[in-house]
Amino acid sequence: MTDQAQLVYMSAKQVADYLDLNEKKVYAMANDRVLPATKVTGKWLFPKVLIDRWVMDSCHSGMLTDRLIISGSDDPLLSMLVARLMGKIGSRELVSYSATGSRLGLELLAKGYADVCTLHWGSFDERSIRHTGLLKGYQNHQQWILVHGYKRAQGLIVRPEMHHQLQDQQQITRLPLRWVRRQSGAGSQQHLEHWLMAQGKALTDIDVRYTGFSERELAGYIARGDADIGFGCQAVARESSLAFVPLLNESFDFVMTQGIYFRRQLQELLGMLTAPDTRQVAAMLGGYDLSGAGQLLWSQGQ
Repeated sequence: MTDQAQLVYMSAKQVADYLDLNEKKVYAMANDRVLPATKVTGKWLFPKVLIDRWVMDSCHSGMLTDRLIISGSDDPLLSMLVARLMGKIGSRELVSYSATGSRLGLELLAKGYADVCTLHWGSFDERSIRHTGLLKGYQNHQQWILVHGYKRAQGLIVRPEMHHQLQDQQQITRLPLRWVRRQSGAGSQQHLEHWLMAQGKALTDIDVRYTGFSERELAGYIARGDADIGFGCQAVARESSLAFVPLLNESFDFVMTQGIYFRRQLQELLGMLTAPDTRQVAAMLGGYDLSGAGQLLWSQGQ
C-alpha cells in the first residue's frame, strides 16, 4: 500500500483521516475554498504539499507568516525593493526573491514552494488574455488572484556599437548576430519566439550561442562581448550600459492565493510601489510605468 506521505494528490477521505476531520467537513471546506483543492471530472483532489502548508500556516496564527517567498520572472526594480524591505525588517522576518522564469515560478506556486509568482507573458494590451490563459493551465488556479505590478518596456538588448544597425526589424534576423536566449518558460523567451514568428523566422534560424537563466545573466554575455543581442527589459540594458531597441510594453504582474495577498510582507511590498522614492528609482532604471500598481486584475470569480 502506498504511504500517504508519498501521494501527490489525496482524496477527501484521505484528507479526513489525515486531519482527523469528518469527510463532510472536508467537502464543505473545499467548496468554501478553505482547503487547497481542485476538482477533476467532479472529484475533489487535494495536493498533499499544500495541505501540509495550510496546516503549518494555521498554527499559532501562522508559523510561516513571518516569511514571503517570491519566485518567477526576473526584474531589477523588484530585486531592489525586496533588498530595501529586508534592510528595513532585518532578521525578524524573511522576504526572498528567486528569479526562476514565469513557468517554473508558477509550478513552484502550484506546489506550495513559493508564496508569490511574478510573470510577464505578452504585451500589456494582451495581458487579460495571455496572463489568465497561462494561469488556467495550472490545477490550483481556482485559488489564485492576479495583481498588477507595473508596465515595463521590453525589447532587444544589444551592444552599443551595433545599435544603429538594428532600427529595421525585418533586417535584424538577416544580420550575422550572436544571440543569447532565455530558458524555456521564461517570459522574455516567449517574447523572443513570438517576435521571430512575426518576422517569419524560428529559433533555429538565428545563431544562439548561450542561454541566460536571468535577464542579468543574458546582459552579462553581451556586455562582455561573448554575444551581441538578446531579449530583455530596458532596465537591465541600462544597468549594464548596453543599448536597447524597444519593441513592446508588457505587464509585470504578481500571482498568489487570496490568503497570501493579505500577508503583511506582501502588502508592504505592494505599498512600496506607490511610494515617491520608488518612482524615482524606477525613473532612474528606465522603462517603468508604475500607474495602477497593486490593482486586482483577475480572480476565479471574475
